[in-house]
This record gives sequence, structure tokens and C-alpha cells, in this order.
Amino acid sequence: MAHRDEPRAGDAAAHAPDGDRRARLVDAATDHVVAHGIADLSLRRLGAAIGVSHRMLIHYFGSKEQLLVEIVRTSERRRRAQLSLLRLEPGLPPAEVARRLWQRLTDPGAAGQERLFFELCGQALRGRPEAVPFLEGLVTDWLEPLVAAETAAGADPATARDRARLGLATVRGLLLDLLATGDRAGVDAAMEAFLRLFHAPE
Repeated sequence: MAHRDEPRAGDAAAHAPDGDRRARLVDAATDHVVAHGIADLSLRRLGAAIGVSHRMLIHYFGSKEQLLVEIVRTSERRRRAQLSLLRLEPGLPPAEVARRLWQRLTDPGAAGQERLFFELCGQALRGRPEAVPFLEGLVTDWLEPLVAAETAAGADPATARDRARLGLATVRGLLLDLLATGDRAGVDAAMEAFLRLFHAPE
């Protein structure tokens, strides 16, 4: 009989090397959160949903809070990948790339993840040990693809970095606005105004 702390039969991570197994668990956990949100999420429920025991999750991540940090990091990484894919679409101007990414970020199904993002930011800034690593790359990881988009549109490197940082700050500020006010029409209008100013040469 299988040990209760081992992954269930058929789990994709069961026979993977340790690092790969951890990465696959994060991916599975992120998929679950994307589909079902984080309301009443516990390691026991999450483990049951993705086919491992909660003790296995504790073994790999230490705590629910540390796993949540990894889930948000993975979600952010996937969004950067979406941005890169959108940029590869032929003939798509930078403003339209930004508009489509904004639509994905503000999808009502992503609201739970956005709340978690800002909650972890607050915990990290207060020095919570499990959340502090979340600050690593919080800005810099996004700057690379955004700077690449700006330089591809003709900006010089220094201007591209300034514009990328401003764009990132604006998007995050409007996301926080949306969560605080629920005013989807208002934040969408503000984003459109920003895009008109930001990409005026187009």
C-alpha cells in the first residue's frame, strides 16, 4: 500500500527529479487557483484537488504562505509569457498589445489572484519572512519584456526603460483601483486615456 505522504498513483510529479517535482506541483497548484480561486484554500483541500497529500506540499513549500508566494510568481511568469506571445503577433501595434494584456489582467476570474498579489506585496513590505522573497524580481522581471517592446517600437534604451517602468506602475495602480472600487468602466477609460498619451506617436 502506498504511503499516505506519497503522491497518488498517476500523479505527473511522482517519478520526477526533486526540482522538477516541485515545479510541477507549483504548476498544478497555480492551475487550480486560476480555475477555482483562493477562497477557503487550505493545503489539505489543495492537495486533494491536485492529487498529493497536504504533507507533501508542506515538505516542498514549508507552509501555505510560501506556496502562495510561488503560485503568484508562477502566475506573473505566465503573464509575462503572454505578453511575449502577443508581441510576436504580426502587425499588432504596442498599444493593442497593452490593451489585450490589460483585458486578460482584468478578467473577473483573475480577481482573486490580483487580491493575493497585493496582499503578498503588503506582507513582504512589512518584512514577513515567507513573503519577502516575493519582492525579488517584482519590478525587474517585468522590465525586460516591456523594455524590449518599447525598443522594438523605436524608443532608445534609456527612454524605453523609463516608459516600461511607468507603464508597469500605471497598470498595477489601475488594478488596485479596480479591486478597491469595482469601477471597471472607470479604470478601462483611464487605461485608454493612458494608452493614447503613452503611444501618441502611433
